[in-house]
Amino acid sequence: MKPHIQLFAGIALAALTTIATTSCTDEIKLGSNALEKPSGSTVTKDTVFNSPIYTEQFLNSIYALQYYGLPYNSNCGTSASPWSGKFDQLTDCWVMHWDNNTIYKAYYSGTLDANQDPLLSYKNDNVWKAVRAAWLLIENVNNVPGLSEEKKQSFTAQARCLIAARYFDLFAVYGGLPIIDHSYSGTEGSYDMPRATLDSTVTFMVDQLDQAINSGALPWAYNGNTTETDATNNTGRWTKAGAMALKAKILTFAASPIYNAAQGYYGGSSEAEQKHMVWYGDFKQERWEKALKACQDFFDALNANGWYELTQAESKTPDGYRQAYRMGYAYQGSKEILHSTRVGGVDAYKSGTYTWHQWLDNPARQNCLPTEEYVEMFPWADGTPFDWKSDSIKGKVEGAKGQLFYKYEKVRGGFKKTASRDPRLYEECIVNGQMTSLDWTTGKSNGDVYELWVGGADAGNAVARYDETSKEVVKTEALSSRYATGYDQNKYYMNQDYLRKFTQWVYLSLDEMYLMYAECLAQCDRLDDALKQVDIVRARVGLKGLALKNPSLDLHSNKQNLINEILRERACELGLSNNHYYDMIRYKRGDWMTKKLHGLITYRMEQGPTGGYIRQYIPWRGANKDGGAKEPTRFEYEKFTIQNRQHYLWDKDPQSQEVAKWYLWPFPKTEINKHYGLVQNPGWE
Repeated sequence: MKPHIQLFAGIALAALTTIATTSCTDEIKLGSNALEKPSGSTVTKDTVFNSPIYTEQFLNSIYALQYYGLPYNSNCGTSASPWSGKFDQLTDCWVMHWDNNTIYKAYYSGTLDANQDPLLSYKNDNVWKAVRAAWLLIENVNNVPGLSEEKKQSFTAQARCLIAARYFDLFAVYGGLPIIDHSYSGTEGSYDMPRATLDSTVTFMVDQLDQAINSGALPWAYNGNTTETDATNNTGRWTKAGAMALKAKILTFAASPIYNAAQGYYGGSSEAEQKHMVWYGDFKQERWEKALKACQDFFDALNANGWYELTQAESKTPDGYRQAYRMGYAYQGSKEILHSTRVGGVDAYKSGTYTWHQWLDNPARQNCLPTEEYVEMFPWADGTPFDWKSDSIKGKVEGAKGQLFYKYEKVRGGFKKTASRDPRLYEECIVNGQMTSLDWTTGKSNGDVYELWVGGADAGNAVARYDETSKEVVKTEALSSRYATGYDQNKYYMNQDYLRKFTQWVYLSLDEMYLMYAECLAQCDRLDDALKQVDIVRARVGLKGLALKNPSLDLHSNKQNLINEILRERACELGLSNNHYYDMIRYKRGDWMTKKLHGLITYRMEQGPTGGYIRQYIPWRGANKDGGAKEPTRFEYEKFTIQNRQHYLWDKDPQSQEVAKWYLWPFPKTEINKHYGLVQNPGWE
């Protein structure tokens, strides 16, 4: 007989006898950080739900327990800690630079086990605390004296969204979960809460969202048309649009190959697979149809209600397109953000400790470097795909006409410099020749240029160095300093542009919805309709049609090629949002996990005394520039294989169980051993 013990005794839940809730996050402009407590007393359930003010503050405190995707504080849960790392650093697009963190020590080394916390902890990231608190509110809100019926329904609907969102956070990386469908007092004496099937978990999340969506209690958007929908005081609360988008995302994830397949991803014989906790047990096309229906419902509602829209460029220039993309995700007033979260202490004056920006400013802890593989995903400025084999050669033989990142055209008195690639590249990454600032208001590039060539003012010897004695370039092929892949991160950093601005984590966005809709359309064999959705996103940054610019891929008829291109577009559009990691595991892309990754060595070329071009290993800023030298315009490039940040999985068989076990993370052994029915994921002990 299964032992009965207190459910999740080791999980960080709120105290069962009190309601006072504290958190490292603030309330997203929704209220105070915790319930106000009379001096010297304890706030109990009877106190909280006897006051409309306290009840609303309690709801606000649950908002403070949401997921925030940018590491910011080492004392606020595993995912919040800069000592952990970002999901996307486990993909082929980014590498963790710093070696004193979970990514490097547990994932790259392959030593993660069930005794360690993954990047999102099953028990230490406020998930169950939020779920229990939300159920307490749902169960007690109708008894609050003086609280209007409208607010009771609104609070309940918001609480259901909070439950579904926190469940999805775990579902995406663990699979099926125990279903907590009410609060527990702590006096029940015994509990039996087994891990649910994948189907039951998905049904539970979707049911919570459906109840919220159909309640009529959620506004479509906080558009400022009424006091109740005032955006200044309410942005960050769940809306009907956000709930519908999350439903579509859950169903799209559930329809994906990891869960919706003829065989379990680990071979089918593990206990979790046999009990259908990590897959449905079969493939059904109707799951994609169901996800497509959720996307269609969202866009039907968008057409009916309006408000949300992609930020469009005010000027049809590379800078203008880039500014539109930036304001879409970084600006708190963006109309393309469907749901966002924020944290206390990371404010417009950068007063918090261990914030994302501060750690990225510190080269010793610069922890997010783009790979060459990622940079090559970005097409040319007109949407033509980039091809290293042909396009890198152009940089050597065509000079000013063939630069990989900027075109330098001679004009009277100097040259005209134009960004030559997809504008999103310059917002996601810092590349050679890029100006240090894109003015927040005007959207104009200005400042010094990043010098990422060997010997340049920024990169210096990060990737390679010139040995004066041997007169040879010594390739370090190592990641020991900033710019060490030949690039740096710009997304959510922006050098000085993002200082003194209120920051946020974009949890759901309209551009993601367009690409999700495209994916579901493609999976349901509506390829032409899928291409239309992709092209909406591409047009915002000035790229021409996907099929038009990729004629050899037959995207009007080749379903797999189109899905691959949609995943690439998602990587370019949704960088550092966890979505590329989700795509990797959803599609069981062991090939992304096992391929060796590369960086780029850039050489500055200057005309030599005999008329040819030779390499120069000196900075431009400083004496060179002050002496009248023009900004360098000619470069050569060389790819290198990353060596000292190799991943344990590189060169493994992408179809092997050794790789497959990493698709989902291990549950803590301490929780398994409590015998409340938690079954370990395949491959983990």
